[in-house]
Amino acid sequence: MANDGSCATQLIDGDGEFNVAGLDNFIKNVNLASCGLSYAVVAIMGPQSSGKSTLMNHLFHTSFREMDAFRGRSQTTKGIWIAKCVGIEPTTIAMDLEGTDGRERGEDDTAFEKQSALFALAVSDIVLINMWCHDIGREQAANKPLLKTVFQVMMRLFSPRKTTLLFVIRDKTKTPLEHLEPILREDIQKIWDSVRKPQVHQHTPLSEFFNVEVTALSSYEDKEDKFNEEVAQLRQRFFHSIAPGGLAGDRRGVVPASGFSISAQQIWKVIRENRDLDLPAHKVMVATVRCEEIANEKLNQLQSDKDWLELEEAVQLGPVRGFGEKLSSIIDASLSQYDEEAIFFEESVRNAKRKQLESKALDLVYPAYTTLLEHIHSKALNDFKTELEQSLNNGEGFASSVRTWTQTIMDGFDKGSADAAVRHANWGASKVRDKLRHDIDSHASSVRAAKLSEITTNLEKKLTNALTKPVESLFESGGKDTWLSIRALLKRETGSAISEFSASVAGFELDEETVEKMEQSLRDYARKVVENKAREEAGKILIRMKDRFSTVFNHDNDSLPRIWTGKEDIRAITRDARSASLKLLSDMAAIRLDEKPDPIGSILHSSLIDKTSASTSSQLITREASADTLASSTWEEVSPEDVLITPIQCKALWRQFLGETEYTVTQAISAQEAFKRSNNWLPPPWAIMAMVILGFNEFMMLLKNPLYLLFIFVAYLLGKAIWVQMDIAGEFRHGTLPGLLSISSRFLPTVMNLIKRLAEEAQGNQTPQESQGSASQTQIFRNQVHKPDSVSSSISNISSVGSSSNDDNEYSTTNLSQRRRTNAPQAEFS
Repeated sequence: MANDGSCATQLIDGDGEFNVAGLDNFIKNVNLASCGLSYAVVAIMGPQSSGKSTLMNHLFHTSFREMDAFRGRSQTTKGIWIAKCVGIEPTTIAMDLEGTDGRERGEDDTAFEKQSALFALAVSDIVLINMWCHDIGREQAANKPLLKTVFQVMMRLFSPRKTTLLFVIRDKTKTPLEHLEPILREDIQKIWDSVRKPQVHQHTPLSEFFNVEVTALSSYEDKEDKFNEEVAQLRQRFFHSIAPGGLAGDRRGVVPASGFSISAQQIWKVIRENRDLDLPAHKVMVATVRCEEIANEKLNQLQSDKDWLELEEAVQLGPVRGFGEKLSSIIDASLSQYDEEAIFFEESVRNAKRKQLESKALDLVYPAYTTLLEHIHSKALNDFKTELEQSLNNGEGFASSVRTWTQTIMDGFDKGSADAAVRHANWGASKVRDKLRHDIDSHASSVRAAKLSEITTNLEKKLTNALTKPVESLFESGGKDTWLSIRALLKRETGSAISEFSASVAGFELDEETVEKMEQSLRDYARKVVENKAREEAGKILIRMKDRFSTVFNHDNDSLPRIWTGKEDIRAITRDARSASLKLLSDMAAIRLDEKPDPIGSILHSSLIDKTSASTSSQLITREASADTLASSTWEEVSPEDVLITPIQCKALWRQFLGETEYTVTQAISAQEAFKRSNNWLPPPWAIMAMVILGFNEFMMLLKNPLYLLFIFVAYLLGKAIWVQMDIAGEFRHGTLPGLLSISSRFLPTVMNLIKRLAEEAQGNQTPQESQGSASQTQIFRNQVHKPDSVSSSISNISSVGSSSNDDNEYSTTNLSQRRRTNAPQAEFS
């Protein structure tokens, strides 16, 4: 048979064998398992050769095999076939049943017809009843006996389903459908009323189990176009058939698509095992089957019981007051109904099935009970958390609050668990109670830990803020008793923090050992803050030493900048500045928080300050050879953990310090000598004496010839004028070479200016315009004279940088070696 998307598959063959592999393959091909509950099953029943397959193919675009009219009427569909309805949403499965009243099976073999019809009603949401229009009102043609049998057995064998019966009237005549439909519905209602029903369904209307729909189609052979048009209209009714208002909108008991195969197999198995729809004859077997059916029925009723469903839904939302009593009443009602219907069966079987029913009922409701206990547990724990937090916010003690609310909450839980108890079960709440107590203790412990951690963290932050900046300031100032001040600061701030901690944890009722450990932890933290800051400052010691040296060396006792006039004792000032810097190095060499004396200061002073004061190099070599106290990695009487800078590191730092501050000393010496030179213009006395002795003859010649004196006097006046005009003394303040270059570039213009001015004064009678022009030219010439030449200015600037560097704190070590070679006076200060 062709497979063009509908995947037509034989589900049950003519002998009643179920095609398990074929069904599984069909489900896989049409991807039925992923549909969930969004699928529908449509079956068709009717007489043989009535056009069922033709109708299904036109209605659902399936590919069921159709009868060949030219070969005569005979059985075409054998067994039960299924296919996917093409283009119908949601996924719809079409089921084509073997026709009834077929001559192939004969008049006596109607069991398969009944079984297939019952199977179709059991698994289908919509059942099409195919019938001829002119057979309405006839007993056999309308399948009335078959429907009567199916109605009767279905209510006892299966859980009731809401199935839609769609009667399709074929080859409609001129008689309007409005006249045919009431007759058909009346016949169906008579069949339903005549069926014997159990007591529970004695007055149940047909509409509780079936939706009856009627439609009519024109003749396929005589009016094919009209037939196709009506089939297309009917097809639209199968779109979204399971939606509210659809053909199967109010169906019940739907099996998920993934379980369709198993469900169909089990249903067919039960039908086949009851071939003639008879129950076992043996008494015990009857009692077993019937009592089990009754028990299952009551269990199913319990599952769908309105009170139970409301109670179950309420439990999902939260605790339910009187849960145990309400649930016990519901179970009692189910057991009483079982006893009434099973009273005439074997007592032992009846009691055994009753116990099974009670056990299954308790299993059914047990999840709701455990859910209720979880709600009670959750509510109790949340109440404890809320009340404890509120008590702590109100300032109440932690320990007393925990005790009070623990007792209150546990009493409330015991009351709630007793209210939830079911009479039929011996379910205890001890495990949940123990879990609640454990959760309460855990939460209390976590809150206590969080609160203590918060207190400790806040105090640690306060200690950090209170110690970091002051300690840094003390190290930077380098006072006489730096570590004494640090110890006092540490003791004061630690004591304040511990006092605040003791007051904060009083309500926790901690044991003395715990309190002592936490207080010691705060002390250790404070000490660690100081130690870390000390190590941080030790990394910047060279910068601190140079800053201290620069401050002491370049400023006097009144903190005013020094002016090197030649009267200062640079040697003493240098020693004081180095001693102050060494004091910083001594303070930073080790951590001194334990008030233990150490010889670090004296060792550094004797090894570094006194060592540089040795009178001769031989003495220096002798002392170095005798004992180098800094050639070690540890300090005497100092723990290795407290060492910040080792002796050998101190020695290296001091050597680097001397090298980087040497330039400052050299500049000071140079500035002092330059000041002396700038304020001393007379030659040395021996030069004056030599000039007197060697120039005696020239002096006598001047006395003998007064013209020479006049010439010398004029030359003196001219030289004095040039001296004043060029400010020679000011030019030489920046150095000899810049002064000579500046004077040489300005000498000739200055002389020419003087001669021109003398000439102008000699004339004495200039016109105003000439006088004004001369004055402007003189002013321009003076500006040119006083404007520094670019070369001399650059050299003067270079010289000024060198002469003013004695006031700078920052200097470059790149040219240090060159400065050492060119500045001889520095040797005695190295």
